Amino acid sequence: MRSNDGIMIHKYYEGPPQIINLSTEIGRLIGVVDATHLRKPQTELRKKNKVKTIRASLAIEGNTLSEDQITAIIEHKRVVGPSKDIKEVENAIQAYDNLTNFDAFSKESYLEAHKLLMSGLVDMPGQFRTGSVGVIQGDRIAHLAPPGWNVDNLMTNLFTYLKEGEDNLIIKSCVFHYEMEFIHPFMEGNGRMGRLWQTVILMRANPVFEYLPIEQEIKKSQEEYYNVLSQCDKEGLSTKFVEYLLGKIKLSLAELVDTQRENFTDIERLNYFLDQINIGAFTRKEYLRMFPKISTATATRDLRKGVEEGILTRKGSDRLATYQKK
Repeated sequence: MRSNDGIMIHKYYEGPPQIINLSTEIGRLIGVVDATHLRKPQTELRKKNKVKTIRASLAIEGNTLSEDQITAIIEHKRVVGPSKDIKEVENAIQAYDNLTNFDAFSKESYLEAHKLLMSGLVDMPGQFRTGSVGVIQGDRIAHLAPPGWNVDNLMTNLFTYLKEGEDNLIIKSCVFHYEMEFIHPFMEGNGRMGRLWQTVILMRANPVFEYLPIEQEIKKSQEEYYNVLSQCDKEGLSTKFVEYLLGKIKLSLAELVDTQRENFTDIERLNYFLDQINIGAFTRKEYLRMFPKISTATATRDLRKGVEEGILTRKGSDRLATYQKK
């Protein structure tokens, strides 16, 4: 709950089973990422995901440029489009190119990121607002942010939570995203800053988050994104928003693993399969169901290698053989 001036007087969120379950599933997927060396995806995939991230985050704010146009700007090619949209993309490219240079726990670094994102678009980029601001939906005020005089104090408290809170960084990133949107510390650029800084925080949890287009999952459910924000405003806790964002993080990780598993080595395929299934003995046919693009001969070699490496035990022979984790 909050007082009328926006000061937090209780905890940021509650931890229902859904949050615990999603956190566990995300941890499992990160384990797959680490075990299969997906922390830094292939160069082409990283480039595509960067474009998807920028496109999705800016499209939420009304930017009209396509992925092809954003790719052209990255490649320093001429693009025809609204000058404001082009400037937004150019700024976002700079900001996302500097992800590894930002300090997730530094308010000053956070302000520098806003300066990069909003330079040439607003009067005072990189500075907290001092005036009042509200979010308008239709003909009503959907959210009246805390007064400008209290913004710096609220953001200082939020960064203190980020540095000293007991939650893991993945949950902290979700809480920060919501609380920042509630505070609305800038006159413009709050939404894109919330999404950018969540990525910066997540990168502290695992480097793979630099290359995950979580913003694209948010864009796909944009209406739900705003509805959950509104619901949390009414409840005074970020719990529902934390659940929502954890779900999007899980989806992004699962998609990365699915995209990249075609490039797994034999042992990586085996470990991934064993991590996914919840059965005892299995057959080559069941193994092939998870990897439909590999040949029967490749599946046979994988399973034989698993036996040789002491990962699997085998009973029977040829097509009737069954395997089990050792």
